[in-house]
Amino acid sequence: MAQVDLTSLLLIAVGLSADCFAVTMAVSISAASPSSRRMLRTALAFGVAQTLMTAIGWAVGSTIVDFIASYDHWVAFGLLAVIGGRMLWESLHSEESEAGTRDATRGLALLVLAVATSIDALAVGLSFAFLEVNIALAALTIGGVAFAITALGFLLGRKAGHILGEWAEAVGGLILIGIGLRILLTHIL
Repeated sequence: MAQVDLTSLLLIAVGLSADCFAVTMAVSISAASPSSRRMLRTALAFGVAQTLMTAIGWAVGSTIVDFIASYDHWVAFGLLAVIGGRMLWESLHSEESEAGTRDATRGLALLVLAVATSIDALAVGLSFAFLEVNIALAALTIGGVAFAITALGFLLGRKAGHILGEWAEAVGGLILIGIGLRILLTHIL
Protein backbone atom coordinates (compact mmCIF):
# COMPACT_ATOMS: atom_id res chain seq x y z
CA MET A 1 0.00 0.00 0.00
CA ALA A 2 1.12 3.54 -0.70
CA GLN A 3 1.85 5.73 2.31
CA VAL A 4 0.65 9.30 2.80
CA ASP A 5 3.38 11.52 4.25
CA LEU A 6 2.75 14.63 6.33
CA THR A 7 3.46 17.01 3.43
CA SER A 8 0.90 15.23 1.25
CA LEU A 9 -1.58 15.19 4.12
CA LEU A 10 -1.21 18.94 4.64
CA LEU A 11 -1.61 19.60 0.92
CA ILE A 12 -4.73 17.42 0.84
CA ALA A 13 -6.09 19.32 3.86
CA VAL A 14 -5.46 22.66 2.15
CA GLY A 15 -7.09 21.37 -1.03
CA LEU A 16 -10.16 20.21 0.86
CA SER A 17 -10.35 23.50 2.74
CA ALA A 18 -10.59 25.54 -0.46
CA ASP A 19 -14.36 25.03 -0.51
CA CYS A 20 -14.56 26.19 3.11
CA PHE A 21 -12.50 29.27 2.25
CA ALA A 22 -14.59 30.17 -0.79
CA VAL A 23 -17.93 29.61 0.96
CA THR A 24 -16.85 31.49 4.07
CA MET A 25 -15.61 34.43 2.04
CA ALA A 26 -18.96 34.61 0.31
CA VAL A 27 -20.80 34.38 3.64
CA SER A 28 -18.57 37.03 5.17
CA ILE A 29 -18.86 39.36 2.18
CA SER A 30 -22.64 39.15 2.26
CA ALA A 31 -22.96 39.41 6.06
CA ALA A 32 -24.06 42.72 7.52
CA SER A 33 -21.54 42.42 10.35
CA PRO A 34 -19.08 39.49 10.31
CA SER A 35 -18.37 39.25 14.06
CA SER A 36 -15.76 37.13 15.84
CA ARG A 37 -18.54 34.95 17.23
CA ARG A 38 -19.87 34.22 13.74
CA MET A 39 -16.34 33.49 12.51
CA LEU A 40 -15.64 31.07 15.38
CA ARG A 41 -19.02 29.33 14.98
CA THR A 42 -18.50 28.86 11.24
CA ALA A 43 -14.87 27.72 11.54
CA LEU A 44 -15.77 25.21 14.26
CA ALA A 45 -18.69 23.79 12.26
CA PHE A 46 -16.60 23.43 9.10
CA GLY A 47 -13.62 21.94 10.96
CA VAL A 48 -15.74 19.36 12.80
CA ALA A 49 -17.61 18.43 9.61
CA GLN A 50 -14.33 17.90 7.71
CA THR A 51 -12.95 15.76 10.55
CA LEU A 52 -16.06 13.58 10.85
CA MET A 53 -16.56 13.11 7.12
CA THR A 54 -12.92 12.04 6.66
CA ALA A 55 -13.27 9.45 9.43
CA ILE A 56 -16.62 8.19 8.11
CA GLY A 57 -15.19 7.80 4.60
CA TRP A 58 -12.22 5.87 5.98
CA ALA A 59 -14.49 3.57 8.04
CA VAL A 60 -16.61 2.75 5.00
CA GLY A 61 -13.54 2.20 2.83
CA SER A 62 -11.81 0.00 5.41
CA THR A 63 -14.51 -2.62 5.04
CA ILE A 64 -13.71 -3.16 1.37
CA VAL A 65 -9.91 -2.61 1.34
CA ASP A 66 -8.98 -6.30 1.03
CA PHE A 67 -11.02 -6.65 -2.15
CA ILE A 68 -9.10 -4.04 -4.12
CA ALA A 69 -5.65 -3.90 -2.50
CA SER A 70 -3.89 -4.71 -5.78
CA TYR A 71 -5.20 -1.56 -7.49
CA ASP A 72 -5.66 0.74 -4.49
CA HIS A 73 -3.38 3.39 -5.97
CA TRP A 74 -5.67 3.66 -9.01
CA VAL A 75 -8.69 4.04 -6.71
CA ALA A 76 -6.97 6.78 -4.68
CA PHE A 77 -5.88 8.57 -7.86
CA GLY A 78 -9.35 8.27 -9.39
CA LEU A 79 -11.15 9.59 -6.32
CA LEU A 80 -8.79 12.52 -5.85
CA ALA A 81 -8.82 13.33 -9.58
CA VAL A 82 -12.64 13.27 -9.70
CA ILE A 83 -12.94 15.42 -6.57
CA GLY A 84 -10.30 17.85 -7.78
CA GLY A 85 -11.77 17.95 -11.27
CA ARG A 86 -15.22 18.67 -9.92
CA MET A 87 -13.85 21.47 -7.76
CA LEU A 88 -12.06 22.92 -10.79
CA TRP A 89 -15.20 22.64 -12.94
CA GLU A 90 -17.35 24.31 -10.30
CA SER A 91 -14.87 27.15 -9.87
CA LEU A 92 -14.96 27.86 -13.60
CA HIS A 93 -18.73 27.46 -14.02
CA SER A 94 -20.16 28.88 -10.81
CA GLU A 95 -22.97 31.39 -10.87
CA GLU A 96 -22.87 34.44 -8.67
CA SER A 97 -25.13 34.01 -5.68
CA GLU A 98 -27.39 36.71 -4.39
CA ALA A 99 -26.50 38.21 -1.06
CA GLY A 100 -29.12 37.08 1.43
CA THR A 101 -30.39 38.76 4.52
CA ARG A 102 -30.39 35.55 6.60
CA ASP A 103 -27.48 34.74 8.87
CA ALA A 104 -25.77 31.77 7.23
CA THR A 105 -23.56 31.26 10.28
CA ARG A 106 -26.22 29.66 12.47
CA GLY A 107 -28.82 26.93 12.51
CA LEU A 108 -29.78 24.82 9.52
CA ALA A 109 -28.01 27.12 7.05
CA LEU A 110 -24.67 26.56 8.81
CA LEU A 111 -25.24 22.80 9.03
CA VAL A 112 -26.02 22.59 5.31
CA LEU A 113 -22.92 24.62 4.43
CA ALA A 114 -20.71 22.52 6.71
CA VAL A 115 -21.94 19.25 5.21
CA ALA A 116 -21.81 20.57 1.64
CA THR A 117 -18.21 21.71 2.02
CA SER A 118 -17.16 18.40 3.58
CA ILE A 119 -18.53 15.93 1.02
CA ASP A 120 -15.11 15.90 -0.63
CA ALA A 121 -13.57 14.93 2.72
CA LEU A 122 -15.80 11.84 2.76
CA ALA A 123 -14.36 10.69 -0.56
CA VAL A 124 -10.80 11.49 0.54
CA GLY A 125 -11.40 9.48 3.72
CA LEU A 126 -12.56 6.62 1.53
CA SER A 127 -9.33 6.83 -0.47
CA PHE A 128 -7.33 6.81 2.79
CA ALA A 129 -8.68 3.32 3.51
CA PHE A 130 -6.65 2.10 0.55
CA LEU A 131 -3.47 3.81 1.72
CA GLU A 132 -1.20 3.58 4.74
CA VAL A 133 -2.48 6.45 6.85
CA ASN A 134 -3.05 7.17 10.52
CA ILE A 135 -6.72 8.10 10.24
CA ALA A 136 -6.87 9.93 13.58
CA LEU A 137 -3.96 12.16 12.59
CA ALA A 138 -5.33 12.60 9.06
CA ALA A 139 -8.87 13.49 10.16
CA LEU A 140 -7.70 15.88 12.87
CA THR A 141 -5.21 17.52 10.51
CA ILE A 142 -7.88 18.00 7.85
CA GLY A 143 -10.31 19.38 10.43
CA GLY A 144 -7.71 21.69 11.97
CA VAL A 145 -6.63 23.07 8.62
CA ALA A 146 -10.29 23.54 7.64
CA PHE A 147 -10.88 25.43 10.90
CA ALA A 148 -7.91 27.76 10.28
CA ILE A 149 -8.65 28.35 6.60
CA THR A 150 -12.33 28.96 7.32
CA ALA A 151 -11.39 31.58 9.92
CA LEU A 152 -8.96 33.16 7.47
CA GLY A 153 -11.59 33.19 4.72
CA PHE A 154 -14.01 34.85 7.08
CA LEU A 155 -11.49 37.54 8.00
CA LEU A 156 -10.52 38.21 4.40
CA GLY A 157 -14.09 38.09 3.12
CA ARG A 158 -14.73 41.77 3.69
CA LYS A 159 -11.54 42.78 1.92
CA ALA A 160 -11.41 40.38 -1.02
CA GLY A 161 -13.78 39.95 -3.92
CA HIS A 162 -15.55 36.92 -5.32
CA ILE A 163 -12.75 36.28 -7.81
CA LEU A 164 -10.27 35.28 -5.09
CA GLY A 165 -12.80 32.82 -3.68
CA GLU A 166 -13.23 31.24 -7.10
CA TRP A 167 -9.46 30.99 -7.55
CA ALA A 168 -9.15 29.35 -4.12
CA GLU A 169 -11.47 26.55 -5.17
CA ALA A 170 -9.62 26.06 -8.48
CA VAL A 171 -6.27 25.87 -6.69
CA GLY A 172 -7.73 23.37 -4.23
CA GLY A 173 -8.93 21.21 -7.11
CA LEU A 174 -5.50 21.33 -8.75
CA ILE A 175 -3.83 20.36 -5.47
CA LEU A 176 -6.08 17.31 -5.09
CA ILE A 177 -5.42 16.22 -8.68
CA GLY A 178 -1.68 16.68 -8.12
CA ILE A 179 -1.69 14.60 -4.94
CA GLY A 180 -3.64 11.84 -6.72
CA LEU A 181 -1.14 11.87 -9.57
CA ARG A 182 1.74 11.74 -7.10
CA ILE A 183 0.22 8.70 -5.37
CA LEU A 184 -0.23 6.95 -8.72
CA LEU A 185 3.26 7.75 -10.00
CA THR A 186 4.89 6.78 -6.69
CA HIS A 187 3.25 3.34 -6.89
CA ILE A 188 3.90 2.77 -10.59
CA LEU A 189 7.48 4.04 -10.69
